[in-house]
Amino acid sequence: MQAIEMMSVRFGFGICAMLAVAACQPAAPEDSRFGVGFDQTFDAQRANRDAALAGTNAFPSAPPISAQPLPSAPVAGSAEDTAAQTAAILAQTGQQSDTEGLSAAAYNSGIAPLNASPANAAPAVVNSATGISEENNFDAVSGQRSIESDAARIAANRAQYQVIQPTALPERTTTGPNIVAYALSTTHPVGTKVYRRNRFNAERKFYRSCVEFRHQDQAQIAFLEAGGPEKDRNGMDPDGDGYACRWDPAVFRNVSG
Repeated sequence: MQAIEMMSVRFGFGICAMLAVAACQPAAPEDSRFGVGFDQTFDAQRANRDAALAGTNAFPSAPPISAQPLPSAPVAGSAEDTAAQTAAILAQTGQQSDTEGLSAAAYNSGIAPLNASPANAAPAVVNSATGISEENNFDAVSGQRSIESDAARIAANRAQYQVIQPTALPERTTTGPNIVAYALSTTHPVGTKVYRRNRFNAERKFYRSCVEFRHQDQAQIAFLEAGGPEKDRNGMDPDGDGYACRWDPAVFRNVSG
């Protein structure tokens, strides 16, 4: 019984709360024109717009139309077009101040710059011994030379020719090993061991002996003169390939082939 009474009390309190919230809500407008986001200012703005349209001209008037035809542009490349462009260029050139010319003269050793213009006088023709040659001018050359004079000049040039007869090649006067002949007599590549060598202190002897020569050919000649390739007293060929101080016979082999 007590549970039923408690539920009745709670139900009564809930109904009272709902009635109180409903009493706080504002009354809905009776006019259906006023909805969410609209108020009485809409009618006022529409009335103002209608009054403005009825009393004044809302759109600007069109400009008057002239009966005169529009000027036609000259055809590109025609005489009128060329004359108009020339006049524009001359007008622009004439409007430039003299300060530019003075500035250019200051950087030109005091000499005023030359302005290109059709009104300028033609340059003077230089016709002197130190001037421009006239050999390309047919009129000038034809008055100074003739076929006979050209033939005489050719004959004089031929008389100065000197024919040198070939001579025999000089023979070798020096004695000693010929590294070219030695290179052509070998076929094995660099690094191939062919001869026996003493490996004791070989690296130190190699650098000490090879550093004395400015070129590998000189080292190979000295190696052959000292009994190489069978003997290597100075340690110039530690790997025993018969080539001292990294000398390579392939250069001479390729030339011969």
